[in-house]
Amino acid sequence: MERPIAQLPKAHLHLHFTGSMRHPTLVGLARERGVQLPQSLVSEWPPKLRATDERGWFRFQRLYDIARSVLRRSEDMYRLLREAAEDDRAAGSGWLEIQVDPSGYAARFDGLTATLELVLDAARVAERDTGVGIGIMVAANRTKHPLDAKALARLAAQYAGRGVVAFGLNNDERRGRALEFEGAFRIARRAGLVSAPHGGELQGPRSVRECLDELSADRVGHGVRAIEDPYLVERIATQETTLEVCPSSNVGLGVVERVEHVPLRRLFDAGAPVALGTDDPLLFGPRLAEQYETARAVFGFTDPELAELARMSIRGSAAPDSLKKGLLAGVDAWLAAPPPQAPAA
Repeated sequence: MERPIAQLPKAHLHLHFTGSMRHPTLVGLARERGVQLPQSLVSEWPPKLRATDERGWFRFQRLYDIARSVLRRSEDMYRLLREAAEDDRAAGSGWLEIQVDPSGYAARFDGLTATLELVLDAARVAERDTGVGIGIMVAANRTKHPLDAKALARLAAQYAGRGVVAFGLNNDERRGRALEFEGAFRIARRAGLVSAPHGGELQGPRSVRECLDELSADRVGHGVRAIEDPYLVERIATQETTLEVCPSSNVGLGVVERVEHVPLRRLFDAGAPVALGTDDPLLFGPRLAEQYETARAVFGFTDPELAELARMSIRGSAAPDSLKKGLLAGVDAWLAAPPPQAPAA
């Protein structure tokens, strides 16, 4: 018998704010707010997605924007973060980094600063109520002007040490190269924030290299297409740059055809630090524990290897050192305990 995944301490480093929403919460809030959801977000959920062309990405973004539109009141934001933390706790996660672009909510919640402060307070309440540590990543949108990213970086820097732990860059890689956002990331790094841009998802190794060279990335969101360049993978392993690999998302967006094509095993065996994440479970379905179950069932990860995946997620996180120490000790205890015995016939 294998050890229970949900009892393995871990950290969750790749989760988007709106995309963390539970499906029943989306449906319920849409009903309360009078928002008409497409069938792909109701009876045909999770939606069939493919974002390898512009039309596919537009459809993905449209569904995301519809989901965001149901979050209209401050209590909705508190609920979303509490439920995200509850789901992480159920999966064995003791630390959650959730990324949000405040500009997506600023018009509704009195501006960028007020929106970020609302999210930070909701995180503090969720942390208190669930026991899961929460850090906020402020993430810029690479389809917008780099000056917008600089404004977000300055805002994030103001709250460094007060709940904001990282600065990210998301959305379609094909519409904004990492090097264009070097100025924003320089501001964030000066404030001591973790640099965690998306790269190597819909574009290849060049996208990852720019994250490393131009943005001094500590982590790379996705990064799976680094596997196309063995020298790049060796560099990632040597520099200990954590890749936030999200298997369900890679399949859902058409980065790979089938989950067994995700290069998780190859990256791990090459020594690249990997932190499993969910990206947007609202749109892709599976949550954090299922990503570890996939590593076990599809890629043949043994319990010692799953424990190392968990350690990588913890080491790559921005969690306080004391929390990291406790979580790592928990991983060792999980592995040291004998696996459960099969019931007698």
